[in-house]
Amino acid sequence: MAKKVSDPKAGLAGTTAKPLPKVSADGKTIRAPLTQNPHAIRDTREKVLEVAIGREVRAFRKKLGITVADLAVATDISLGMLSKIENGITSPSLTTLQALSRALGVPVTAFFRRFEEERSAVFVKAGQGLDVERRGTRAGHQYNLLGHIGSNTSGVVVEPYLITLTEDSDVFPTFQHEGMEFLYMLEGEVVYRHGSNLYPMKPGDSLFFDADAPHGPEQLTKLPMRYLSIICYPQSAG
Repeated sequence: MAKKVSDPKAGLAGTTAKPLPKVSADGKTIRAPLTQNPHAIRDTREKVLEVAIGREVRAFRKKLGITVADLAVATDISLGMLSKIENGITSPSLTTLQALSRALGVPVTAFFRRFEEERSAVFVKAGQGLDVERRGTRAGHQYNLLGHIGSNTSGVVVEPYLITLTEDSDVFPTFQHEGMEFLYMLEGEVVYRHGSNLYPMKPGDSLFFDADAPHGPEQLTKLPMRYLSIICYPQSAG
């Protein structure tokens, strides 16, 4: 039996949906290139300590809004050496790391953070998700959280839910919350509202939208109904 927890976010569904940008004549192919390659493989150099240190040095420098030249003056390290450090070409000595930590205002250990950081994964067996209580739950809407990773390297929080509606479920005022949301229908049928638009959804249909607009199930056309709801928002917003 899944445990239940209270969720401070009241309501989690929908907003105004927009068509995919620059769609070709066949109605499916996106002409505008997307920046993320789902099949990409990280350069093995990223596993090298020098590269990890270099990325941290550059990140801290940019956070302070200073140039490489400014950092060179503050640390008495040559521009050429700093360039090699930031690009992971050379291994800085402990003395150099200490000078950088003082100039950037961070501990020496901060330069090793990403190299030592473990990447998290959450595996949930069928039927073992976490039941989450929220406004929709009291209306007969079951929210089953399928996994959660808090602080992470992406800077984005993702909440995947399996939402179930039955004959006992009510239609209620629309939701509004931060972030983006993606819905994917698995079973049943619903007319889903996003802003002033209504979307009849059947199994296999999906809806992706800005969740800051009012959204939610408008008509429960065919029950029982199940759909995936994946919500993403910046960590700072959580």
